[in-house]
Amino acid sequence: MDKLLEINGIVNGIVWGPPMLILIVGTGLILTIGLGFIQLRKFSYVMKNTLFKMFEKQQRGEGEVTPFQALATALAATVGTGNIAGVATAIATGGPGAVFWMLVSAFVGMATKFGEVVLAVHFRERKPDGSFAGGPMYYLEKGLKIKVLAVLFALFGAIAAFGIGNMVQANSVAASLDATFGIPKLYTGIALAIMTALVILGGLKRLAIVTEKLVPFMAAFYIVGSVIILLLNISRLPSAIAMIISQAFTGSAAIGGFAGSTVMMAMKYGVARGVFSNEAGLGSAPIAHAAATTDHPVRQGLWGIFEVFMDTIVICSLTSLTILTTGVWTQVDAAGEQLTGAALTTAAFNQGLPGPGGIIVAIGILLFAFSTLLSWSYYGEKSAEYLFGVGVKIIYRIIFIPFVVIGAVGGLETLWDLADTLNGLMAVPNLIGLIGLRGIIFKLTREFFEKEGA
Repeated sequence: MDKLLEINGIVNGIVWGPPMLILIVGTGLILTIGLGFIQLRKFSYVMKNTLFKMFEKQQRGEGEVTPFQALATALAATVGTGNIAGVATAIATGGPGAVFWMLVSAFVGMATKFGEVVLAVHFRERKPDGSFAGGPMYYLEKGLKIKVLAVLFALFGAIAAFGIGNMVQANSVAASLDATFGIPKLYTGIALAIMTALVILGGLKRLAIVTEKLVPFMAAFYIVGSVIILLLNISRLPSAIAMIISQAFTGSAAIGGFAGSTVMMAMKYGVARGVFSNEAGLGSAPIAHAAATTDHPVRQGLWGIFEVFMDTIVICSLTSLTILTTGVWTQVDAAGEQLTGAALTTAAFNQGLPGPGGIIVAIGILLFAFSTLLSWSYYGEKSAEYLFGVGVKIIYRIIFIPFVVIGAVGGLETLWDLADTLNGLMAVPNLIGLIGLRGIIFKLTREFFEKEGA
């Protein structure tokens, strides 16, 4: 077992190391250039056809759920504890300059997510039970025609969902509620498992109904709290923005409890946070988008751009600015250690809104983590379905539920580590597919905008 852990640790370091991050960002840059900087050039069109049509029920084309329900399911997975704890960790390690590189990775990530969604819808298929299935495994098999990559992606996804999308999320909620309200972790785990069962046992349509209501509420709840703090510290906002830009290229000097960082550290942790947060390049979100009711793959691809924009450009930026304007990013805890993760974000909210601030973060973690847990159950289920057929779906859901309790109490951490590695490995076949099928993405995009006259 010790040898297995050692091997997994080495592989994990390679998977989530600089070469992988460079590959992910590089793929996004290739798509950005090939699409003519679509995230800039068509930004107003994207907003008009996503944000301003968010709750539109009448849709054209085939699918299981509305485009917004598909987006909400995907956003439920991407907007997670990383938006609260991950951003704080990036600042605590890479300094304020890490935020700049996080936004850079998000910019190219918009093109990556757009391409993933376009391919997922284009190569999706209708199953015998009437459901739709799509994602990297389908465009790798049907488009790139390399089934072994499709099988590997599905295998990685089916197992990774138990770690990154289940136990890690449950543990984050349990730890937060225990620290803030003194609720035992086991009780939290049981409650989460029951709520998860009530949703996922009803299939995608029940999941979509829950996420389309939960995601806007949880995003608005957290955004409003952040904006209030920024308004109360508005005089410090210009200097915070200046720090982000200047220290992205100069590094950060040691100050307070902060040990200092180089430009490379800022770049590494900023890019990593952007990738981990919006999951552009990992291939997970396209699985949800593939079920959307739409008449053209590019029309749903617009929601992919909006997804990255909302997750990273909006929510992650608000977290980082809250931390910087309240001045807590250099603080230390009672043991003299620099604050990081959820503790740093909690300190920022408590500083900005004494009393309710910490509660906002605790509730935010609960909602963000629970929504991520729901959506990753679907990702894992669809990956297993690709491997074993539609009959495995209910079996997968039943197996998924008890792991919520296990994660909440901190069990099977070895599986967490393995799942983290597999989560990163999902990106490899997906990125190969995106690069190999980029011509189809460009062709479909050109045809769509010519037809729309936009």
